[in-house]
Amino acid sequence: MAAAIEVIRARISGTRSLAGLLMVALVSAPLLSGCSTNPATGEQSFTAFMSPEDELRVGREQDPKIKEEFGGAYQEDADLSAYVTRIGKKLAATSEMPNLDFHFTVLNTPDVNAFALPGGYVYVTRGLIALAENEAELAGVIAHEIGHVTARHSAERYSRAVATNIGATLLGILADSRAVADIASQGANLYLKGYSRDQEFQADMLGVRYLSRAGYDTGAMASFLAKMGDASRLQAEIAGSDRDPDAMDLLATHPRTVDRVRQALAAASVQRIASPTVNKDAFLDRIDGMMFGSDPKEGLIRGREFLHKDLNFRFEVPPGFRLFNKPTQVLAADQAGTRFVFDKAQQSDGLHPADYLSSRWAQGHQVRDLETINVNGMEAATAWLPVTARNNETFVLRLVAIRYDPSTVYRMQFLIPRQKTNALSEDLRRTTYSFRPLTDEERASARPLEIKVVTVDRGDTEPSLASGVPHRGYEVRFFRVMNGLKTEGLPPPGGRVKTVGPR
Repeated sequence: MAAAIEVIRARISGTRSLAGLLMVALVSAPLLSGCSTNPATGEQSFTAFMSPEDELRVGREQDPKIKEEFGGAYQEDADLSAYVTRIGKKLAATSEMPNLDFHFTVLNTPDVNAFALPGGYVYVTRGLIALAENEAELAGVIAHEIGHVTARHSAERYSRAVATNIGATLLGILADSRAVADIASQGANLYLKGYSRDQEFQADMLGVRYLSRAGYDTGAMASFLAKMGDASRLQAEIAGSDRDPDAMDLLATHPRTVDRVRQALAAASVQRIASPTVNKDAFLDRIDGMMFGSDPKEGLIRGREFLHKDLNFRFEVPPGFRLFNKPTQVLAADQAGTRFVFDKAQQSDGLHPADYLSSRWAQGHQVRDLETINVNGMEAATAWLPVTARNNETFVLRLVAIRYDPSTVYRMQFLIPRQKTNALSEDLRRTTYSFRPLTDEERASARPLEIKVVTVDRGDTEPSLASGVPHRGYEVRFFRVMNGLKTEGLPPPGGRVKTVGPR
C-alpha cells in the first residue's frame, strides 16, 4: 500500500495544472482501494489493475501463446502428462485456492524451465523433468509455481507496472483507446519476466507449505535448485563461456540461491515429516522413454551444431555461442553481446540472393559492400549496415542470404558490437560457410534421443553408461549432473540411474 501512496505523492508533487490534479484524483481511487490482504501470504498486496476475473481471462488468452513459444505441449506420452497433473492437483488442493481450476502442462522443449500464468496455468518443460531425480524434486518446482499463483504475484507485478507509469498510461487510455491495445500487446512476455527477490521468497515459503501438507520431502526444493546451478554452469562451459546470462532457464526467470531457499524452508515453519514422500522409483518409471533434447521435427541442437533432418541442412555457430531453437527461428548468443538469427525467407519470388537482400530483405535501408558469394555450391549474397541502439551503442548487422533451392532462401543475421567486428569476423565467416546439406551419416544420426533408466551392474562404469550423452567431451560430467552424483563413482549395484540413448 505504501508504494501506491508514494506513486500518488510523486504525481501530485509534479502536477501544476488543474487538469493534472483532476487526473491524480481519477487514478488515486483505484490505487487506494487496490490493496488487500492476500490469504496465502497474509500480507497486503497491491493488485488494483488485475482482478481475479482478469487473471482467469489472461491465463486463458496467453496459454496457447506460451505453448506455441515453447514447442507446444508434449503429447507423445499422455501418461507423463497425467502424472504431472496428478502431482499438481495434489499440491493445489493443499493451497489457499483449492477451488481454482489449475492447468498443468509439460512443454515439448529441452530448455530447463518452469513458470506460471495468472489464473492457475502452470508449465514445466521436458528439460526440467529430465534433470529432476525424483517426484519430490519435481513437486518442489510445481509447488513453487503454485505459490506464485496463490500469492497473485503476476497481478501484483502488473498493477505496479501500470501504477509506475500511471500518468502517461492512463492519460493515454482516456485520450486514445489504442493505449489499451498497447498494454495487451505485451502478452505473455509480461508474465514471464523475473520476479522480485521478495516474491521468490514468498513462492518458496508457500511451496514448502504445500509440499509439507502433501507429504513430500521439503528439502527437495533446495536439492533441485543446487542441481540446476550445476547444470547451468556445465551448459555454459559446453557452450564455451564462463557464464550464460541469456539462457532461458529456471535460474533466469527465478533468480534464487540455495541459501535463500533454505531460509524459506526455515521461515515456513512447517512440521517435520517423519517419512516424507520422495518416490524416486515411481518417477524414474514414468520418465523412462521420455524424449531427451531437441525434437527432430523442429531440428536438433548438438552442442554448437544445428541439424534439421527433414529440411536437410546443418550449420555450426562459433565457440562461446549457445543455440536456442524456436518455432520459426534458430537463435544464438555469446556473452559479449553478439546475436545470431537463422530463419527462412517468407517470399523470395525467385530473385537472385543479392537482389532479394537489397530490394526485399533490407528494403528502405542502404546496405554496404553488397557481395555475391558461393556457399558450398549455393548462390548467396552478403552485405552489412550500421545499427545504433537506443542507448547509443553501435553495432554492425551482417546479412547473409543463401538460395538453397529454386523456391527457398535461408537467412543469417549477425548483430555484432562494433568493437567486436574484427575479432569475430573469421568465426562468423566460418558459420556462414558451415551451412550445407546433410551427409548420409549425419542424416542417420539425426534421430531422437530418449531417457533410458537402467539398473547399475557390477561391470558398469560412468563412461560406459554416459556414452549416449550428445555432448562430446562432456559425457561423464553431464551424466553425473543429470543423476545428482556429487562424487565420482556410480551408485552400488542394483541402484538406478538415467542414461541417454537413441530411440
